[in-house]
Amino acid sequence: MTIVEDRTPTRTVAADFAVARRAMIDSQLRPSGVSAPWVLERMAELPREDFVPPARRAVAYMDRAVPLAGGRWLAPATVHGLMVQEARPRADDRVLVVDGGSGYLPTLIRPLAGSVEVIGVEAASAGTVAADGAGGGYTLLLVDGAAEQLPAPLLATLAPGARIVTGLVESGVTRLAAGQAVDGRAALLPLMEIGIPVLPEFAAPRVWSF
Repeated sequence: MTIVEDRTPTRTVAADFAVARRAMIDSQLRPSGVSAPWVLERMAELPREDFVPPARRAVAYMDRAVPLAGGRWLAPATVHGLMVQEARPRADDRVLVVDGGSGYLPTLIRPLAGSVEVIGVEAASAGTVAADGAGGGYTLLLVDGAAEQLPAPLLATLAPGARIVTGLVESGVTRLAAGQAVDGRAALLPLMEIGIPVLPEFAAPRVWSF
């Protein structure tokens, strides 16, 4: 008698994640307005699962923020796709990224710009320039999170007319916003309401009224 072993073929974990990335593009990014081919191509090749704790890898592609260590979050893929598409990075851009804790956004944009420097949320709120000390004259600022206000020392590192793409939070509602640096201020236009992790370090001072 011949015995045939009954085994169900299994896909590799890497293949499973590749399928998840394709589903992310088709079911999350495209329906949300992320249509630039260069954005979709870049997001298709960058493994989101590498930017979350091992226990969270299985949910790296869900359409919501993924919790990280220390109270930080990996924003939904749609947020990052829309941010990069709106930013339109160029080969001559000097980019400063305020990292929301995952490292995903600076890694995503690095091949698309001339140079990319990264600063943490705490350092940005404390007025510390980019970690490598080469800060100043940035032509593009990306903030990976929603802020009530952007710190003045952070805006001071930008070149006049530098482009800014960030999340904004007002009365608990988060929106994607874009604009420019004008006279040391951020002139921003809200673009759309979308769920973005809030950065408490960038909260506006509370004003008491009686």
